[in-house]
Amino acid sequence: MESELLQNVFPLVVTILLAVLIPTLFMILSRFMGPRTNDPVKLSAYECGIQSKGQIGDARHRFNVKFYLVAMFFLIFDVEVLFLFPWAVWFQNDILYGFVSMLAFLGILVFGWFYLLKRGALEWE
Repeated sequence: MESELLQNVFPLVVTILLAVLIPTLFMILSRFMGPRTNDPVKLSAYECGIQSKGQIGDARHRFNVKFYLVAMFFLIFDVEVLFLFPWAVWFQNDILYGFVSMLAFLGILVFGWFYLLKRGALEWE
């Protein structure tokens, strides 16, 4: 019983340890090996190409709607592609049905992407 539990839990523990150890190691290495410059321009806030000096105190600055559209399209397609992984596991035993239904799903996704391209939703002026 214990060896079976250890056999099931060990890959999870190793994955969690690596997920914590690798970023920590890279942060420590970059702290010691990277250059340190405390330039005020480098330390200032930067977001979407908007200069922060002109925006201090102005909460009603207008953004181009393209920023929001691209963000929404990214979220939609990212979430939809994320559904492919559990779907592949779910249809592991019934390969043909899973493959055909996944092709139909991807076809709808590609159709939506081409529709957005044709409408010019991803073009910047």
